[in-house]
Amino acid sequence: MLQSVGLRDYMITNPIKVKEDDNLLDTMKIIIDNKVSGVCVINEKKVLVGVLSEMDCLAAILESTYNNIGVGVVSEYMTKENIVVAHPNDDIINVAQDMLLKKHRRRPVIEDGKLVGQVSCRQLLTAVNKFNK
Repeated sequence: MLQSVGLRDYMITNPIKVKEDDNLLDTMKIIIDNKVSGVCVINEKKVLVGVLSEMDCLAAILESTYNNIGVGVVSEYMTKENIVVAHPNDDIINVAQDMLLKKHRRRPVIEDGKLVGQVSCRQLLTAVNKFNK
């Protein structure tokens, strides 16, 4: 059974990050090559400004195809508002429950205003697996 522990031990400490002005097609290649469901988006000060998911990319490609326009930069398609974040000391069970409730596959982890990690469903499953042994 999953125990009540802090997120710090299970989060990815160096999540894949892209900049808000990166080309969307290049970012899609990063997502595909790294086999992740999304990335954290940072600005020039390395502050989290958004998240970009596979679904955001798919919507961008469909919009581009439908409107017969080129695909732009990450900031045009990323989620910017109401980004739910976690703190490294948050309880892993609470984070898992909230991710399920909100149907999020990943959550940026912020400490002192800076992006320090990310937790995804895979890290949560790893924690469950560890405590089931």
